This record gives sequence, structure tokens and C-alpha cells, in this order.
Amino acid sequence: MAATPQDPVVAPRRKVSRHRGEGQWAVGHFTPLNGNEQFKKDDDGLNVRTRIETIYSKRGFDSIDPNDLRGRMRWWGLYTQRKPGIDGGKTAILEPEELDDKYFMLRVRIDGGRLTTEQLRVIGEISQEFARGTADLTDRQNVQYHWIRIEDVPEIWDRLEAVGLSTTEACGDTPRVILGSPVAGIAEDEIIDGTPAVEEIQRRIIGNKDFSNLPRKFKSAISGSPLLDVAHEINDVAFVGVNHPEHGPGFDLWVGGGLSTNPKIGQRLGAWVPLDEVADVFEGVISIFRDYGYRRLRNRARLKFLLADWGVEKFRQVLEDEYLERKLVDGPAPAQPVARWRDHVGVHRQQDGRYYVGFAPRVGRIDGATLTKIAELAEAHGSGRVRTTVEQKMIVLDVEEGQVDSLVEGLEALDLTARPSSFRRGTMACTGIEYCKLAIVETKARGASLIDELERRIPEFDEPITININGCPNACARIQVADIGLKGQLVLNDAGEQVEGYQVHLGGALGLEAGFGRKVRGLKVTSDELPDYIERVLKRFQAEREDGERFAAWAARASEEALS
Repeated sequence: MAATPQDPVVAPRRKVSRHRGEGQWAVGHFTPLNGNEQFKKDDDGLNVRTRIETIYSKRGFDSIDPNDLRGRMRWWGLYTQRKPGIDGGKTAILEPEELDDKYFMLRVRIDGGRLTTEQLRVIGEISQEFARGTADLTDRQNVQYHWIRIEDVPEIWDRLEAVGLSTTEACGDTPRVILGSPVAGIAEDEIIDGTPAVEEIQRRIIGNKDFSNLPRKFKSAISGSPLLDVAHEINDVAFVGVNHPEHGPGFDLWVGGGLSTNPKIGQRLGAWVPLDEVADVFEGVISIFRDYGYRRLRNRARLKFLLADWGVEKFRQVLEDEYLERKLVDGPAPAQPVARWRDHVGVHRQQDGRYYVGFAPRVGRIDGATLTKIAELAEAHGSGRVRTTVEQKMIVLDVEEGQVDSLVEGLEALDLTARPSSFRRGTMACTGIEYCKLAIVETKARGASLIDELERRIPEFDEPITININGCPNACARIQVADIGLKGQLVLNDAGEQVEGYQVHLGGALGLEAGFGRKVRGLKVTSDELPDYIERVLKRFQAEREDGERFAAWAARASEEALS
């Protein structure tokens, strides 16, 4: 009944809800707002090592507390791996305990990609003895084992730590491995060697409980190479070598990069940082993330979201005023890299007149026996120093000119070429459904077979091209910034059957022209169709490209028909 003049009009009652905040410690929100924050408050992830050594390794997998198993054990590089035989359609349906196998992935952190041949040999021996020969190279310079039993973890730690290696905070809501130029201190064209900064950050930050409870993972990179060789654009914090017109060599500061399902390119703060202040600035940035980072929703708990809300100007002001208590020096942006490849593959002259030799395994897949043979080759032809790269490659350092050909031949005998095709050089793959509980499709074997097919079909193709294959939407293989990025999902084939396939991203790039790939509406490719599709697109690129045009530039302007 309509209200009469004498009846008051009553507005519908609004539901009043009090905003709980984003869980930022710096504004007084200390109450855990999700299960991850609760288990971190209950016990620091670093403390789980004692339980692994004294309880779980002795009583076995079934004795592990669930909050340790799927939470705190990551602080020591341990993830449960996927139970065999579970297809990708069940990834998002099954409970964690249904997906868990009773074996682990174990990640060895290799800050700056720096290894001695003694360390590499130990990594290889552990692989053969405890990991069924597995030892994948990651795109963050680490090595990952699979098939690790909890009973063997203390022995593995002892062996790694005896040669100066660690799994500390290789996973978890922690400061992850610090990426570094694999040719730091040796490349002829280097602007500045960031190694002292990497070492000082390791000393201050890694294993320090002041920084072991972050909102989520924190990724970092430091490089003085003009090739911009550490994917600085997609790290939470990055220091990029530049020459200041007044102060000389130092680093340009970037923050807020990251991929996954909501990708962001990092932004320059416009600040020049001298080498001896890098660790201070790193500590300031990670402290901002710890104190102001969002802890309410896991999918917004990366630094990139805070930067997006604050903006560059406020972020720099808070860094200077609250954490450094001084102003940073304004500085220039890095120069555009001249080289099209940033992976250091091939034979290159060092500062001291010797050479380094970069070589390409297939999609980062390698085995422990091969790693020990690489160590032997490096000792016979170099000085005992090797490096891993952010492109799933490796480098032998300090090779005399007369030893180069012999080393290259030795690597070729191991199917580790220093003269790879564009396809072998540029194809990257994440772990995939073979071991990863988040994956929907297979990646490593698919990538390896794709390389072989493309080499056979387009042997003359010699343009730089990146083909990145990911088993799920989380972008561990950097699909959004590849020339051809392939995001694993289930698709329908011509018969209407659900099969493994990929959503295609085209024309992504890193470098000073960094950007995300283009998605063509409805473009999805089955795994079986993948070689045909990529061959077709690359041949169109060859036919339509302008002089000197990169694939990414062509893909940005090409018609949808040309990309389909």
C-alpha cells in the first residue's frame, strides 16, 4: 500500500558491514584474516626444520602436521608433488590431500646463479641418489629435485650445506632466490658487478626472522649487464646497472613487477643507487612489503598491488622517509640493450681475455648424471666456476681460447649445445602436470618434442623467438612476456572431446619495450595441433615482416586471421 501523507516513508534498511582492512601491519591490522596468515602467526616457517629433522624424517610422511606439510615446509624449499595418474580436469576439484603424493619437490636456491664445480657435482650426486635422477633448471636460476622422501631430507641438507648451498626460503612467503647476472664480474661489457650486493643481502635477509613472514613471496634481481639479463621487469624489486652522468656506475631501482593471473610490469622509482647502498634499499623495499603489504586476500598479497594503489611517488616517499631516513639520488633509465638474446648462450670473451661458454639443455630438463659430467668438463676446460641463467640455461666460465672447441664438443656429446637453433634456445617450460599439483597439462615433454618438430619443419628459421609453455594460469614460465606464450588448459578438439591444449598469447616481450602478449579472441590450440599452429604463424611472420622487425612488433600489428 502506498504511503499516505500522514505515514512516514521508511527507507529499506541497509546492511552495514565494517571493512576489516587489508591486514596491513603498519596500520594496526595484526589479526590473521586467512588460514595462511594464521599458521604463520602460530609458528614461524623457519622453525619447521627442527620438526623435519627430529620427528618427520624419523616417523615418515604420515606423521607430518598438515600446516607444516602444505605451509611451513615451503620455507625450506619443500612442496608435495602431484600424485601420478591424476588428470588435469581434476586439478581444481580434488582436495589437497587427494592431490598430494608422499614425495616432495625440493628446490635448491642458487643466488646469482653462482656455482662451483664441487657444488654442481654434489647437486648431481644428490639427484642420482635421492631424486631418481631429476634435477630441472628453473627460470629463476635454481635447481629442482623431485621424488624426494622426507626421510632423506636431513641428509640432503647436510650434503648441500657442506659445500655452501641451501634450500632456505627457496619457497614460501619469503625473500626468494636473488637473481643475478650469470656473468657478473667477468663480462667485457658489464656496467657494474652486483655480486657484493647479492652477497650482502644474503647475509642480512635470508633466514632472518625479521623477514620470514611476508604477505606472499618476494622476488628480486640485481644485474649490471647492459643485456638486462635477469628479467628485472617482473620482479618485486630489481636493481639494473646504469651509468649516472655525475656519480658513475650504479643501479636504477625498479619495484612492483610480477606475472601470474594479474600481470604487472615493474616501475622505475627514478632513483640511482650506488653499489654499497643496494642492500639498504633492498631492506627498505622488503620492509615496506612486510609492513604495508596486503594480507587479507592471497590473490592481492603481492607488492605489485600495493604499488598500483600507492603510485610510484608515494612508494618512493615512504621508502625514503620511513625506512631509509634520507633522500635517494635521482638517476637515469637503463639504455636499450643492443643484443636480441639475453641468455649468454654461445662463446663470449671475458674481461680477462678468457671465454665463457653458454649452452642450452632442452626446456631446462636435465639429470643428475649429466650435471656431474658438466662439472667434470668445466674442471677440465675452465677454472671450476659455472653459472645458471634465468632462461633455464648454463654457462661454463674461464675457458682458455685453446680449450673452447674441446669444451663445445664435450657439451655436444651430452646433447648440450652451445650453438642451438632458435627453437631450442628460446623454448622454456614449467614443471607441468608430471609433478605440479596446480598444473592442468603436460609441458616438459611437449616442449622438447615441439623443438624437434620445428627444427625439422623450419630449419632455416634463425630469428630470436621465445616460446614459453605453462601448465596452468600461474605463469611460472612467463607466458605473458614471450613471443609465443602457451597457457595450459583443457580444450575441445574437432571431435568435441576435452583434451590438453593451450590458450595462446602472442607478442609479449621483456626489455625496455616490455609488454604483455596479445590474446586473439577464441584462439585455443590442442597439444596435438601445436606444431602445425606455430609453424603456420612463424611462416606468416617470415612472409609479412618488415626489414628488421621483431616477432613481437609484427604480432602487435598483424590481423587476427594471420595469427589464427
